[in-house]
Amino acid sequence: MTSAMNLKMQSDNNSKKTDKKLLDVLQGQKTKTPPFWLMRQAGRYLPEYLELRAEAGSFLDLVYNPEFAAEVTLQPIRRFGMDAAILFSDILVIPHALGQHVEFVKGEGPKLNPLSSAEDLKILEQDKIHEILAPIYQTIKNIKSAFVHENLGQTSLIGFAGSPWTVACYMVEGSGSKDFAKTKNWAYSDPNGFDQLIDILVQATASYLIHQIEAGAEVVKLFDSWAGILDEALFERLVIVPTQKIINLVKTEYPDVPVIAFARGAGIQHLNYARHSGASAIAIDQMTPLVWAAENIQPILPVQGNLDPFCLLAGGDTLDRSIKNILDVLQDGPFIFNLGHGIHKDTPPAHVEQLSRIIQNY
Repeated sequence: MTSAMNLKMQSDNNSKKTDKKLLDVLQGQKTKTPPFWLMRQAGRYLPEYLELRAEAGSFLDLVYNPEFAAEVTLQPIRRFGMDAAILFSDILVIPHALGQHVEFVKGEGPKLNPLSSAEDLKILEQDKIHEILAPIYQTIKNIKSAFVHENLGQTSLIGFAGSPWTVACYMVEGSGSKDFAKTKNWAYSDPNGFDQLIDILVQATASYLIHQIEAGAEVVKLFDSWAGILDEALFERLVIVPTQKIINLVKTEYPDVPVIAFARGAGIQHLNYARHSGASAIAIDQMTPLVWAAENIQPILPVQGNLDPFCLLAGGDTLDRSIKNILDVLQDGPFIFNLGHGIHKDTPPAHVEQLSRIIQNY
């Protein structure tokens, strides 16, 4: 059976239209204008976010405050009318909930007590993660309640988690890194020990996403931001296989909830990722050629992407042309408009208004 036939069967089997464009596209349907939302759409480019951030205290205090986190999630929806709200949180809540020390240092980013061997995995405990993550589930409930009270019934709610490989990178390095050398060295030199860490993250991540869905998330997304630094063999072992396992666990509990998968920098490995991960849609970064994605990925699964965040930062005629080019190239199949990665903190809100206007009038 061809990939195009698979997508047609997906569309035929789920042909009932909803009042939410994002859900329709994730069923394999083509919409008159594509749904859109932006990675990191809730955050520090918005003045109203910065006010709330200052009031909250630390970044994790903001993430674990259900009232504040729900408000931050809703801010861009009120301003720009995106078709989906994505839960305001962070991928590092999983290592934090597992018992690893995590903090966010102003001007430096996340800092963790690094793991260096399988022996260090003894500090990780899964029995209390949902107790620690309970405020995030309450945030989701608060957002759903706000949808009702603010007449946002056509807005979808996306939950998310970091994928095991990317989360493991931070857990081993203790911070961001240019090359994640310590993590890759462990993965190569002690595959059994490193796979123990990946297995812990698979179980914790799947359970976390299931609890998000129980709280009201209609779609979930997996972010593998550092997938592009792996060779083909490690990509299969540490990106595709863990993604398969997580999606299988989620689908066992919630078979109809779509899962968007994002492997930044995957290049042509996106093809095997789309074929074998079990995802409902593939998010592509700005480095992925549009015509290639239209010809190779879109016949298999809906595509999400892929405006360069720095093009949004620049604005002007270049932004107009770039948005319209993406819309033109991907308009013939199921498509969700988004950025190729997260919105830059210095992006003027007026540029997001410009993007919203172009898409809605396309």
